[in-house]
Amino acid sequence: MRKKPCVLTWIFLGMMLLVTCPVGAAYEDGEEAYLRGDFRSAWEFWKPLAEQGNSDAQNMLGYMYRFGEGVEPNYEQARKWYRLAADKGNPTAQNNLGVMYRLGLGGDQDFREAVYWFRRAADQGNGGAQNHLGLMYYKGEGVTLDKVHAYKWAYLAAQQGLDPALQAVSMLEQELTPAQIEEAKTMARKWKPRGEEVAL
Repeated sequence: MRKKPCVLTWIFLGMMLLVTCPVGAAYEDGEEAYLRGDFRSAWEFWKPLAEQGNSDAQNMLGYMYRFGEGVEPNYEQARKWYRLAADKGNPTAQNNLGVMYRLGLGGDQDFREAVYWFRRAADQGNGGAQNHLGLMYYKGEGVTLDKVHAYKWAYLAAQQGLDPALQAVSMLEQELTPAQIEEAKTMARKWKPRGEEVAL
């Protein structure tokens, strides 16, 4: 005979639904407002979510602070919100934070720190971060200059259809030997995404 679920279990599940549904709806409302160009409304939807720890909302606040959408541009605040989301394993925020470090926006320029964040996002399969990591290898910023590794990461990003990565692959093919290109493609084929990071 099957046991009936405990009343506390049903109460707990009900509370989870109450907590998760409005958060998802509020984020989507913010997204709709943002896509309409109503940045102020998007901000008002996302700010409480970001303060509650929603990493997607935190990333978007960082983006809005960086580009002055609905708020005054503020690179320090952008870096702060990106970092909160990046620490939770959000790959888009990790890529965005890497850009901030690479360009020295909102704090010191730090190529090694940029590489660290690009790599974490790239390992989760983020195409933008893979392309940025390829650029770091191409320029020798924060890593030893290595055009074969630059090609590998650009090639992986290009598989996702990113125009800058497609251009980088085309450019690198003019600079590398056929053997180097094949080596890079072999590395790319063997590469597997690590999967989503588990937020602590």
